[in-house]
Formats: sequence, C-alpha cells, structure tokens
Amino acid sequence: MKIKKNFMLRSVAGESIVIAVGDAAKDFKGMIKLNETGAFLWKQLESDTTEEALVSAMLGAYETDEETAKKDVKAFIIALEKADLIEE
Repeated sequence: MKIKKNFMLRSVAGESIVIAVGDAAKDFKGMIKLNETGAFLWKQLESDTTEEALVSAMLGAYETDEETAKKDVKAFIIALEKADLIEE
C-alpha cells in the first residue's frame, strides 16, 4: 500500500500538513494536519510498504511496545482509507 499520487506532505510554520495537488485538488478540499508520528508514517507510505513494515519502522523510531505500534498503525491506515488517500 502507499499514498495516492497528488497528495503531498508539507511543513508549514512547523506543522506537518497534507495537501492535495493536481487533479486531486478538484475533489479533496482542505488539508490534513498530522502529528509527528502521523508524519513519520506518511513518509513511510510514500513508497509501497506493508502494515508489518510500518509497525517495524515505528518500533525502530519510537520507544513503544509492539501492541501499541500495531494499534496505532492500524488506526492511521483506517483513517487514510476513510479519506481515500491510500492505494493497495
């Protein structure tokens, strides 16, 4: 899975913001603000990856346990799916 093209992560005034560009901007109005962890996962999803790889990346980057990492990654993926931002 990965982020659909035409969605970009930008840093604005120290905040991580997702914006739509190109054709995606016609249908997707607004922007999404991500926290540090969300921005980290977004960057991982810019390349094709798996849920398991995201969990592994989280465990390597943050002091967390596997159960929490799995729960957080799953919640993030679900939110992206609901917003139609990722492709399989």
